[in-house]
Amino acid sequence: MNLLGNPTFRLFIGAALISLSAVWVRLVDVSPSASGFYRVLFGGLALSIFLVATRRQLHLSKRLWLLLIVASAFLVLDLWFWHRSIVAIGPGLATLLANFQVFIMMIVGIAFLRQRPTPTQMLAVPLAFVGLSLIVGFDWGALPEDYKHGVILGFLTALAYACYLLMLRKIRSISTYRVPSREVAVVSMIAAAIMAVIVIVEEGSIVVPSNEDLGWLVAYGVLSHCLGWLFIVSSLSEVSTVQVGLALLLQPALSFVWDILFFDRPMAGIELAGAAIALTAIYLGSWTASKQI
Repeated sequence: MNLLGNPTFRLFIGAALISLSAVWVRLVDVSPSASGFYRVLFGGLALSIFLVATRRQLHLSKRLWLLLIVASAFLVLDLWFWHRSIVAIGPGLATLLANFQVFIMMIVGIAFLRQRPTPTQMLAVPLAFVGLSLIVGFDWGALPEDYKHGVILGFLTALAYACYLLMLRKIRSISTYRVPSREVAVVSMIAAAIMAVIVIVEEGSIVVPSNEDLGWLVAYGVLSHCLGWLFIVSSLSEVSTVQVGLALLLQPALSFVWDILFFDRPMAGIELAGAAIALTAIYLGSWTASKQI
């Protein structure tokens, strides 16, 4: 049986691969900006090699190029905020906060796309913040400054991530290609060029300190950025909205698992309950949103 021919298998394998993204960031001994640069560079190169090997031509309109450049800028912001959030508060919580993009997408739908909020949506928003409060605590002032900074960066990640997804949504609406391998390759390489400038300005060098770090960064770019997204996007037209919602939920859930297993994150009972509540809220919001996008 060809498992890769099964869209449900591709969807959940893709979500699992993406869930490892924050792990790579914690494992490598490079700056947050540098890990973001190598993610999009290696992922973009892998996609470009695939396009050349399969002789797929790149016919994109001027309008599509403009949208791809804007999407690349949002991807850079997403990675810049998220990688710093991972360092400050860990892979699990940083990824959970990034997936609050579901609620930003919901707000955009209500405000600009004339989509009426459903009872599920109305329930999901306060539920998410109750869960988050149980994880980080109710006394914001008592939290360490670095931790608070990481939480704020997590919310900024969600905002940039939502803008990136909205741009991809627009790009897909006018693209003539069934699988957006070309668009993701272009976005990745443009983002890599922008990230390279950022790294040089911040660090003065983009040199990887060791072969081990290089291996982690290649895995990050090829497995999580390239294959993870391709598996997910290639399956979307063949799976149900419930499965899409569950796949979106799998990423932050597994990120918490990796955080506990690989980095010994301490989790009290109240924090586990908060994570479960927040993940439930994300599922409720993403399942509804998946029907609209």
